[in-house]
Amino acid sequence: MTCNPRCKNDDGGGVDHWRSPTTEMKTYKLGTMSTIDRENFITNSENKQNGSFHLVNHSRGSGSSSLRRQSVGCFADQIDDDDDDAESASVSEAGDIGDRSFRSSRKSWSGRILSIDKLVESSTVIPISDDASQGAVSLNDATVPPLSLTQSVASRNENIQPKDNKANREAEDIWILEYISCLMVLGLFGILGVITRYYLQKLFGPGVIGATSVHSYMYPDLASNMVGSFLMGWLGVVFKGKISKFSNTLAIGLTTGYLGSLTTFSGWNQSLLELSSVEGRWVFAILSIVVGLPLNMISIIVGIDTAKIFQLLMRKKWGKKLKFLNPNCSWNVEGYPKSLLATLVLLFLFIMVWFICITFEIKKFRSSTRDAQLLLAFIVGPLGVWIRWFLARLNGRGLGKKSRLKWIPFGTLVANILASSLMAALALLKKMGENDACIVVATGIQLGFCGCLSTVSTFIAEFEAMRQSSHHWRAYVYGLGTILISFALGTLIYSTPVWIKGYK
Repeated sequence: MTCNPRCKNDDGGGVDHWRSPTTEMKTYKLGTMSTIDRENFITNSENKQNGSFHLVNHSRGSGSSSLRRQSVGCFADQIDDDDDDAESASVSEAGDIGDRSFRSSRKSWSGRILSIDKLVESSTVIPISDDASQGAVSLNDATVPPLSLTQSVASRNENIQPKDNKANREAEDIWILEYISCLMVLGLFGILGVITRYYLQKLFGPGVIGATSVHSYMYPDLASNMVGSFLMGWLGVVFKGKISKFSNTLAIGLTTGYLGSLTTFSGWNQSLLELSSVEGRWVFAILSIVVGLPLNMISIIVGIDTAKIFQLLMRKKWGKKLKFLNPNCSWNVEGYPKSLLATLVLLFLFIMVWFICITFEIKKFRSSTRDAQLLLAFIVGPLGVWIRWFLARLNGRGLGKKSRLKWIPFGTLVANILASSLMAALALLKKMGENDACIVVATGIQLGFCGCLSTVSTFIAEFEAMRQSSHHWRAYVYGLGTILISFALGTLIYSTPVWIKGYK
């Protein structure tokens, strides 16, 4: 790649502009990215502030040429590493970034000290002239006395002081209200995801269609995982940018809340444990991985392709008529009164739904086992969604101060492993339980909390993004690593006691 950061002004003047390394990397990356990477990279770029900087040289002298050559050389040496690092973060954030999308607008203005690096990046580069030894700097035929670093920082701090503390407090209050609204939307969509997953199990189970079974490698949650992966291609890849412009909270609710709760990794892992340890069908357990992973992968690919076809048809035939495609159309609430009203409405709806579920759970806890399990799942499901959303902030961050292994979405990884381990522990509790109440509680937590804490839609989106990146092997390391770690922990927690005690 040719690196030419210098360009002349249109007026022919002697002002040399430096191109931002971040912009240079974006131009280079978009030409080499895969489908999912490009969609998510563009979406993330629209929602994040890049760290670009702009240095200007007001002199035609040769005093700054060596500085430019050194900077260009350093940038050229590090461009490959930076590009790989950016791609690693991009594929890791392909599924979800959690509450990092709701960054606080709080700024501690009192006692704020600018670092030297930020001061240099945002300042004007002034070459030292020949008369610098006399204590002056020449700039456009004007003599300016040199400023000390302390004076520069103090002067800059005066310029960034807020003029209206009330406006800052109001902006902070609006951010808190939006955050609470997002939690309520996640909880409501999480309950909806549990309902959909439960009835898809019944529809494709032995009682109706008979395509899935606990005794087959076509595990009970396969249908919901495939449907969720397919919809992830629509709502989480192709249309996520448009939905975010329309309403960022709605986009988070649909992808993280609904699709994340519709799909479940912990249920898949528990099916592997049941087939291998309890029934001894190791071939079926292996087939569940060999068949299940490609089916989910195909589902999201088909979802992306069909969504793009649908998007193209809408633009050609109904693009001018559909208000949804208008970039000025937005449901994002602005202003403190509207934010407060929206938060109160969502909070009321969530509390009302939760109260109804708790009321019916108390009535049906001992009379109807199936209804009690489902109602308990509605009650504890939102907790799993919230924890998974909080953990998703770890995606794309890496480990340690140097952010190693940024390509691994540690948030999704931890959520799936944690939910699978808890699912195995509750399954063992059901084996040991001697009354119906224990089975109702354990099954309700498995269906609701564990099902919402783990996710296949986000997992498969990250897997597909890695598979289409320049490092294809990362997808299989991440996918098989998640499955094997979860299975190993489940074997220790669930299978080993079953073998020792002889539970059936």
